[in-house]
Amino acid sequence: MDSARDPMSPPIQAPAPFQAPQAGATADARFDVVLAGSVFFDIVFTDLHGVPSAGTEVWADGMGSTPGGIANLAVAASRLGLTTSLASVFGDDVYGRWCWELLEEHEGIDLSRSRRFENWHTAVTVSVAQHGDRSMITHGHPSPISSDALLSDGISSRTALTELGVMSSLEQEPWWLRAAGQGTRIFADVGWDDTGAWDPAVLEPLSSCYAFLPNEREAVEYTRTESPLAAARALAAHVPLVVVTCGKDGAIGIDSATGEEVRVPAVPVRAYDATGAGDVFGASFVLGTLRDWPLEQRLTFSALCSALAVQQFGGSLAAPGWGDIADWWEATRASGDADLIRRYSFLQDVLPPERAGAVRRAEATFRLIDHFPPGRHTLSGAQGAAPRDERPAG
Repeated sequence: MDSARDPMSPPIQAPAPFQAPQAGATADARFDVVLAGSVFFDIVFTDLHGVPSAGTEVWADGMGSTPGGIANLAVAASRLGLTTSLASVFGDDVYGRWCWELLEEHEGIDLSRSRRFENWHTAVTVSVAQHGDRSMITHGHPSPISSDALLSDGISSRTALTELGVMSSLEQEPWWLRAAGQGTRIFADVGWDDTGAWDPAVLEPLSSCYAFLPNEREAVEYTRTESPLAAARALAAHVPLVVVTCGKDGAIGIDSATGEEVRVPAVPVRAYDATGAGDVFGASFVLGTLRDWPLEQRLTFSALCSALAVQQFGGSLAAPGWGDIADWWEATRASGDADLIRRYSFLQDVLPPERAGAVRRAEATFRLIDHFPPGRHTLSGAQGAAPRDERPAG
């Protein structure tokens, strides 16, 4: 293990009060993970011939269509075998119906808590992948119904993944806080603050969470510190488990209950598209937590899964399945890379015994005819077990 502790640094502060789940409280839960948030229709461009600038046109050699937003986490979790439920709102347009069908029918994600609304269009993001990172342009409208309304009667789940930006108001008891009180372990992420304020008040819900997984920029900005390690130590005063992802520099994890600090390196790969890599890391870390893996093994496994994701493009559909992990392990052993073989020797014991099939990857586009029954020209009345359509209130 690579220790991240600096002997000259002050000790980690004790975490804020946290109500640990009772033993067996979620042992019989219906789902391994529940998620709530916004689904986007993502269009990803790769291999640009130049840098876009005003008054010019730039061609791209690659393009992919994929569900995005909270769907990144949902697909990543489901592909690792976690029973996954998603509470979200979908538009009644072709984008929304395509996302719904792909998530439910192809990825096996439970959408019983999701709703589809008439006359409300799906949010769209255009992502441009360059030099191992990406920039995005998004258009959408506020959801016609809240996550609290979608999950008003509760849900039985061992863990929940959610974002601090939608957790900060504690005037009424939100769904995730009710779930935490019933033993669900809450894993929190945080989104980019385009205001530049990085208000520390956003961190207040962490006192009821089990884990927090920001990236290094988010962690440093919210804690007003100078390094990811310093930020992780500051955050350890607020939540039992902190993981700061550092891109090509790997990840740092701190268990504030035991004082354990772990730093793991990234897996060297050719980064093609970073969209959704943090979500893949988070879902992988949840899997390791549910399997009671040591902190170092959880971080090491998550670093591998996110590395495999950036070799594909398209966010959610870039997430690896067990077959991708098995292929990587076989190739790594054949390569004779002693360091990687040593670090990932635990895969021998965790890979499923049966050979996993291939997972779906992002495609440039899809046929409109696939989403209209023969002889019909409207989106209402689609054949099959379609979810009910609703009109937004107001």
